[in-house]
Amino acid sequence: QVQLVESGGGLVQPGGSLRLSCAASGFSLDDYAIGWFRQAPGKEREGVYCIGKSITATVKGRFAISRENAKNTVYLQMNSLKPEDTAVYYCAAGPDCGRGWDDTSRYGSDYWGKGTLVTVSS
Repeated sequence: QVQLVESGGGLVQPGGSLRLSCAASGFSLDDYAIGWFRQAPGKEREGVYCIGKSITATVKGRFAISRENAKNTVYLQMNSLKPEDTAVYYCAAGPDCGRGWDDTSRYGSDYWGKGTLVTVSS
């Protein structure tokens, strides 16, 4: 059975850091690009960042994604967090991180986690 489970969310102060995990079962994460998304209250789900197949780590601004293949897990490191980063964060397994990677329709329904809540507040 294919499953993705996010964890690591919580309450963090502005300027703080948080690392989210995305653990998979039933398939190998390394065979997929992994997109991280977030959805704030009242807003649409949006792409945060993506890591391509067989890429071990990548950084963009305040966000970094890395893989730990031995644990079949992908991490999203978030730094210098702001109140506007408050959202439910999701990971999803997809074909690649090319143009349109943040189109949620590219990801099969079985290849989404249920999300983890990140709250940035003092």
